[in-house]
Amino acid sequence: MKILTVIGARPQFIKASAVSRAIQAENSRGAGLHEVIVHTGQHFDANMSKVFFEELSIPEPDYHLGIASLGHGAMTGRMLEAIESVLLKEKPDVMLVYGDTNSTLAGALAAAKLHVPVAHVEAGLRSFNKRMPEEVNRILTDHVSNLLFCPTQTAVDNLGREGIRSGVHLVGDVMFDVTLYYRELAAERHALEKWGVTDKGYALCTVHRAENTDDPARLQGILGALRDIASEIPVILPLHPRTRKIIDNMGQTKALRGLTVLEPLSYLEMLRLEMSAKVILTDSGGVQKEAFFHRVPCITLRDETEWVETVEMGWNVLVGADRDAIVAVCQPHEECFRFFKVYGEGDAEKKIVGLI
Repeated sequence: MKILTVIGARPQFIKASAVSRAIQAENSRGAGLHEVIVHTGQHFDANMSKVFFEELSIPEPDYHLGIASLGHGAMTGRMLEAIESVLLKEKPDVMLVYGDTNSTLAGALAAAKLHVPVAHVEAGLRSFNKRMPEEVNRILTDHVSNLLFCPTQTAVDNLGREGIRSGVHLVGDVMFDVTLYYRELAAERHALEKWGVTDKGYALCTVHRAENTDDPARLQGILGALRDIASEIPVILPLHPRTRKIIDNMGQTKALRGLTVLEPLSYLEMLRLEMSAKVILTDSGGVQKEAFFHRVPCITLRDETEWVETVEMGWNVLVGADRDAIVAVCQPHEECFRFFKVYGEGDAEKKIVGLI
């Protein structure tokens, strides 16, 4: 069986590492699976792409499309055209896509139009905010998919409300699998001293979503809150290249004063900092979950989240971009927290490959 995997963004590299490892394990038992990896180029920076393949032992891409730094329509359209060419050449048995990026949608549409079955990892997530490009991508991808691998029961229920019931499987979350697999290695390789912090002695923040970076008022509110928090506890801010560029173009570089601003981190570096943070502030879906996996309180710099379970159990607080509100919730109360294995048992990648 030939599986064509499309990836292009940092979170997809992380998820794909688990499934690729499961494919290799099946092949060691004579399964006869052949994975062809297509990297769209959506994240092209070495710190956002190459280091992940090296660090997570992901097989080198068979195709690198080099499509990046374009608007949503142009990027998705060019990816669609390029992936179609690969599909016609490779003739795979199934297309495997992850998450909710432009790469995900382009891969799913290209395969569906050529009648290649689509398998969607992380199906069924909904923010119910169609102003988010990711929400549009995930809805369209789910509606053309044949195998829908859901991380939670909530995701299964979301699909059911949209009339999608065939091919739906509750498998757990592959990011939980990856976190369990690499947690000890991250601690071994990276000491907190390299960043000048101690265990539970700092806040960790990431900001990259367009709803925050493209709105000057929201971005200024977030950065102002981080400066306020930094007066009490060090704030580490690995800065996405696009976010840094926007801050520079706004002439707001001074807004970063007092923060420990880093270049994008490798997966193991980020994992290490997440594990020992006192609190995590983020607008990333993946980081919200990773905070939960590490049992670290999370403040989500958005008005909604796909990962409602983390909110219901008290580990995650939705606060938007209001400066005063962010600072006010930066002292969570541990007695409110509950922890359940709502994201599976750490074997989602095995279930996914078995079902394929």
